[in-house]
Amino acid sequence: MSKNLVIVESPAKAKTIEKFLGKDYIVKSSFGHIRDLAKKNYGIDIDNNYKPDYIILNEKKKIINELKKDVKKAESVLLASDEDREGEAIAWHLYEVLKLKNKKTKRIVFNEITKEAIKQAVENPGDINLNLVNAQQARRILDRLVGFELSSVLWRKVKSKLSAGRVQSVAVRLLVEREREIINFKPESSFKIIANFLYEDNEGKIIKFSAELAKKIKKEEEVLNFLKSLKDPIFTVEKVEKKPGKRSPATPFTTSSLQQEASRRLGFPVGKTMSVAQKLYESGHITYMRTDSVNLSNLALNTVKEFIISEFGDKFYKRRNYKTKSKSAQEAHEAIRPTYIKNEKIQASYDEVRLYDLIRKRTLASQMSDAEFEKTNVDISISNNDYKFTASGEVIIFQGFLKVYSESIQNNKEILPPLKKGQILKSEKIDAVQQFSKYPPRYSEAALVKQLEDKGIGRPSTYAPTISTIQNRGYVIKENRSGVKTDLIHYIYKGDIKKKIESKQYGAEKGKLFPTDIGMVVTDFLTDNFDNIIDYSFTANVEQEFDDIAEGEVIWYEMIDKFYKSFHKKVEDTIKHAERNTGERILGKDPKSGKQVSARIGKYGPIVQLGDTDDEDKPKFASLGKEHHIETIKLEEALELLENSGSGRLLGKDPDTGKNIYARFARYGAVVQLGESDDKEKPKYASLLKGMTIDTITIEQAKELFKLPRDVGTYENKKVVAAVGRFGPYIRHDSKFVSLKKDDDPLRVTIERSIELIEEKREKDKKKLIKDFGKEHDVIIIKDRWGKPCIYHKKKYFRLAANDKAEELSLDDCLKIIAKELPEKKQSKKNNKKKK
Repeated sequence: MSKNLVIVESPAKAKTIEKFLGKDYIVKSSFGHIRDLAKKNYGIDIDNNYKPDYIILNEKKKIINELKKDVKKAESVLLASDEDREGEAIAWHLYEVLKLKNKKTKRIVFNEITKEAIKQAVENPGDINLNLVNAQQARRILDRLVGFELSSVLWRKVKSKLSAGRVQSVAVRLLVEREREIINFKPESSFKIIANFLYEDNEGKIIKFSAELAKKIKKEEEVLNFLKSLKDPIFTVEKVEKKPGKRSPATPFTTSSLQQEASRRLGFPVGKTMSVAQKLYESGHITYMRTDSVNLSNLALNTVKEFIISEFGDKFYKRRNYKTKSKSAQEAHEAIRPTYIKNEKIQASYDEVRLYDLIRKRTLASQMSDAEFEKTNVDISISNNDYKFTASGEVIIFQGFLKVYSESIQNNKEILPPLKKGQILKSEKIDAVQQFSKYPPRYSEAALVKQLEDKGIGRPSTYAPTISTIQNRGYVIKENRSGVKTDLIHYIYKGDIKKKIESKQYGAEKGKLFPTDIGMVVTDFLTDNFDNIIDYSFTANVEQEFDDIAEGEVIWYEMIDKFYKSFHKKVEDTIKHAERNTGERILGKDPKSGKQVSARIGKYGPIVQLGDTDDEDKPKFASLGKEHHIETIKLEEALELLENSGSGRLLGKDPDTGKNIYARFARYGAVVQLGESDDKEKPKYASLLKGMTIDTITIEQAKELFKLPRDVGTYENKKVVAAVGRFGPYIRHDSKFVSLKKDDDPLRVTIERSIELIEEKREKDKKKLIKDFGKEHDVIIIKDRWGKPCIYHKKKYFRLAANDKAEELSLDDCLKIIAKELPEKKQSKKNNKKKK
C-alpha cells in the first residue's frame, strides 16, 4: 500500500493527478460532496446557533467505507479538492467523516492540474481554511431556511408543489420585470432613408456605397414630402473627416465572461460551458474554471510573451496587468487560461477542443497590441433642401490582437471610396423603409449571467445551477419564438416615387428565457410579501457578508441570526394574514351569458374561467395554450378557448354511432373524444399519438385511435394488446407492460414485433434481476435504473445500505428492510398531503 493517500472530489481529476505522482501516492475520489443537511427540521438546530445536522448521503456510504480502509493504511492524507469554498467544504466534510488527525492530514490546493503545480502543492501543504468552510456552510444553511420556509408559504397561498430560493427567485424577478417592460412597450414607427451612391474611380470603375439620412422621419406624409422635394437633386460631399482609432483586447476569461462568450460564439448553454470547462480542467488543459479574477500569474505572462513575440513579432506584444474590479473576486487567484499556451491543439472531444481554442485565443489576445484603424465620416448635402446624408466606414491599419481573436460582434461598417470635399455624387436610388422601435431584448442565459454578475448576485459557482433550477421548476422556459409578421411601407425613389408593402417578421427570439405564468404570479406574491428577500441590493449584500465570513471578519451564525429572526416572523405573519394569490386577471364579461371572464392559475396550470366560483351555476374552465399568457390574453381569445373547452375542436360524426368526435385538451394532454361530455352514456377517449395535434388531426385519424386498445394476437396462450397510456404507446401481455419503440405504431404493430419486444424486455429484466422470492411474496431484488441493487415490493423501491450484499439477503432480511422503510415512506406521503 502507498504511504500517502490523496483524496480529490472527481474521478477524472484523480486519474490526471495520479499520472504526476510517484508510486508512494495513491489518489482516490469522493465523487463530490459526501454529506448534506438532513431533511428533518430543515437539518438545522435553530436554537443552538444554527448548528447543522449533516447526514451521509446514501450513495456515498460505500465510498466512505473504502476511504476509511485506505486512511488506516496510509501514513499521511492529503485533501486535494478544488480551491474554492465548495472545495474547502468537501475537504472539511472528509476530515470530519473519516475522523482524520491533524498530524496525519494536510490540505493542498492548486489552480491547474499540471506536474509542476501538483509538485509545488504537495511540497507546500497547509490546513483546511475554516473561514471558507463557514462561508459555504452559511450559504447552504441560509438557502435551506429561506427555501423551505418560503416554499411552505407558496404551497398555502399560491399553488401546491411550488418552491422558492434566495438567488433563484431574484433571477426570476429579473426576467419577469423585463417581460413586463416588453408587454407595456409601445412601438413607434419611423422611416429609415438610405441613399445608394455611385463613385467613379480614376480607372472608370464604379464603386457603390450607401449613406443614411441624418434625421429620422416619423410620419409617412413627411417622407413623401421629402422624396417629392428631390427634383433633379445635386448631391455634394460637404465634409470628409478621418480619425485614427484604437480597439483594446478584452480581459482573460472569468467564469461569467466565458459563459457569455461561449454562448455567443459556440451556442453553448451556461450549464454545458461549465461541464465542458470542468473536463478541460480535470484533464489538465486549463486552469480552474470557477473564478471571478482576471489576473494572470507572472509565469503565465512570461510564457505568453515568448509565444507572441516568436509567432507574430515584437510589434504584436503588449504586456497588460489586469485587475479585477469586483472586491469579492476571491474564489480563485487567476483567470481561466490554458496550462500550456504553446499547445494549439489538444486530444479531446469536439466541444472541448472548441472551448479550449476560445480560451487560448482570448488569453493570447489579452497580451497583444491594440488594433488600429482609420475611421471616416462623410456628410453629403442635397441641393434643394436642408437634409443631409451621412456615411461612415472603417479601415484596419494594424490588426494587433485581432490577428488571433476577432470580436464576437462583427463590425458591419463598410469601406468607403476615397471621397473629397466638394465632389459631386450620383444617386442610384433612395429607399425609405418603415421600421418600428424594438422593445428591450429578452435575456439569453449568458445575458442573465451578466446581469446577475453586474448586480453582485451569486458567485461563479452559482450561476449555472441557478439558471438550471429556475427552468426545472417551471418558472422559466427557454425557447425560440417566431415573432409576428408586420406589414411595412417601402418607398423607392428613382426619379419618380413608387410605393410597395412588404412583410417582415418582428420580435423573433432564439434561445431566450421567458417567464411562465406561474413564474410571474410567484414573483408578484414574493414582491408583495417578501420584497426585501428578493430585493437586488439585499441579495448582493448577503453575498458580501458571505465574503466577509470567508475573510474571517464575521461570525457565520451571527450573520444568519441577524437575518432569520425577522424573516421567520414575516413568514408566520404572511401565512396568517396574506390573501391567496392566483394571479387572477379580470378580462371582462361574456356578452352571451353576462358572466365574468377571468384568467388565473388553476390546480394544473394557467386557465381562463367563465363565471365566479361562488356562483350557483358551476363555472366553466379552459386551459391556456402555450401561445397564451395570463397577463396578455384578450377577452375574445378567452371566450374562444371557453367555447371549445368542453368539447374542443369538432372533427365530424362517427358513422357507426352518429356521435360527434372532438379533439381537445384533457388533464394529462391532448385527446380525441367520442360523444358529448354531458351525455348519460360516458364518452369514449383516446390519447393522441406523437406528431398529432388538436389543430391538425383528421376524423379518419381519430376513428383509428378509438380502435385502441386493440388485440394484436396471442403469445404463450395469453392475449397481447396494443394501447396508448399516459406515458405513451405500449403493449400489454400477461399483466406486464412493454413500451413501444419510437418507430413502432400501436395501430400497426404485428404479433411478431410484439413478441420480439416482450422477449427483449424479459432479457433486460433478467439482467436486472438479482433474486426472486416468488409471486406469493411479491418481493424481488433488482438493479435500479442506475444499476444499484434495491428491493422491489408492491410497486415500491427500497434502497439497500452500503454494507448490504444483495446476493446474500434472505426473504426475512428483505421484509425487515421493507418494514423499517415503509413507515418513513408513509410518513413522507402524509407530510406531503399536509403541505397540500
